[in-house]
Amino acid sequence: MSARATDVTPVTPARTTARRRRLPGSLAWHLGSLAVLAVILYPVVWVIGGSFKRGEDIVGSLDLFPSDPITGNYTRLTEGIADIPISTFFVNSLLLAVGSVAGILLSCSLTAYAFAKIRFAGRNLLFTLMIGTLLLPYHVLLIPQYVLFRNLDMINTYTPLLLGKYLATEAFFVFLMVQFMRNLPRELDEAARLDGCGHLRIYWSIVLPLCRPALITSAIFTFINSWNDFMGPLIYLNDPEKYTVSLGLKMFVDQEGLADYGGMIAMSLVALLPVLAFFLAFQRYLIDGMATSGLKG
Repeated sequence: MSARATDVTPVTPARTTARRRRLPGSLAWHLGSLAVLAVILYPVVWVIGGSFKRGEDIVGSLDLFPSDPITGNYTRLTEGIADIPISTFFVNSLLLAVGSVAGILLSCSLTAYAFAKIRFAGRNLLFTLMIGTLLLPYHVLLIPQYVLFRNLDMINTYTPLLLGKYLATEAFFVFLMVQFMRNLPRELDEAARLDGCGHLRIYWSIVLPLCRPALITSAIFTFINSWNDFMGPLIYLNDPEKYTVSLGLKMFVDQEGLADYGGMIAMSLVALLPVLAFFLAFQRYLIDGMATSGLKG
């Protein structure tokens, strides 16, 4: 009859003393983390509580949750704003967000493939100039772009908000994909060329499937940025029927400065749901993309 020997690490007095010394530091770290978490989550909790308050009880009230909650703020959303259904704003935002994601994935991945896999004259210079565009503030280009689209008679259309997405003007996403593609083994490209594949076939059948984490990372950031964009639709859209969710929130404030804070907060909370759902559905790919985009394989 054989007995299995188990290794048990003895608890020495020195180890016990070391644990006791680390206990205050560990306790302080956890308490500090909880305090930071409370500060970060406070606005979210305030919005949730405010959506169940009357308008006159929201401003100046210190209570997070009302003693007598109401659901009228959400009920009014079904009535629309200025005879425009709330669903119109969500459909417009979804149209812009999906169009932006499609444009970014197509144009930026093609541009990134050219920088990462094709050798051509001036490649490094062009890549440096592209990265340099990240230093340009958005407001510097706002007036020239507006004048250009006005001369092209594209104001009050979605074209100014989507055209740049299909021309690879987002240098950050191009850089992200370039870093990811450079980590792919060169042997895959060489084997594909021996089989007679051109650049387009290599890009579509080999590179894109392997770059799925980087593509989904770009898609998440693009969707969130487009959904939350306020300045772009404010500048280029004039027809309330074409407003996005961000502009629809502005309509809760009338021309006399009176605001329906309850309805505004309720719609703000509802507007968070698509972004939250999109993020939760693809968060695993977001972490994989950010973790591997800067590593050398």
